[in-house]
Amino acid sequence: MERFESFIGVNFFTALFVLLNTIIIFLVAKKYLTGPIMALIEKRRKEVDDDYARARQAQEEAAALRQEYEGKLADAKQTSERLVREALDQARLREEEILSQAKTESAAIREKAYRDIELEKKKARNELKNEISGMAVSLAEQVTEKEIDPSDHARLIDGFISSLEADK
Repeated sequence: MERFESFIGVNFFTALFVLLNTIIIFLVAKKYLTGPIMALIEKRRKEVDDDYARARQAQEEAAALRQEYEGKLADAKQTSERLVREALDQARLREEEILSQAKTESAAIREKAYRDIELEKKKARNELKNEISGMAVSLAEQVTEKEIDPSDHARLIDGFISSLEADK
């Protein structure tokens, strides 16, 4: 073995001692370091798993909130469409009421105007009858005051006509 030692340059006992020291260090490290290291690794694994679980829960909550938001948005859209339809219906009804009222008022105004016109016509006819009656009476007075020959008759008629034209 000496040849081996001289070739490699390592003493067998020294190599054995190093090997035994390494095994002892490994066993001591395993006994005292494996537990804390494994606990640290387990703790970190648990933290990562918890983080993943919280992330999944946050995603689920976000999806639920999104679904709720979309539902509320759809409800709000339906409500706004319903309100617009109701407002349009009310506007149409109000328009019909206003048109009906305007037609009624215009018919009443037209009827009153026709009555006023008829009343004015009657007044004008009555006034005209009174004037004609008065003229006829004055013409009769003139006729009765004197005897009429055909030339006087024509002159009286011309005078009557000219008095009518003058009264206009």
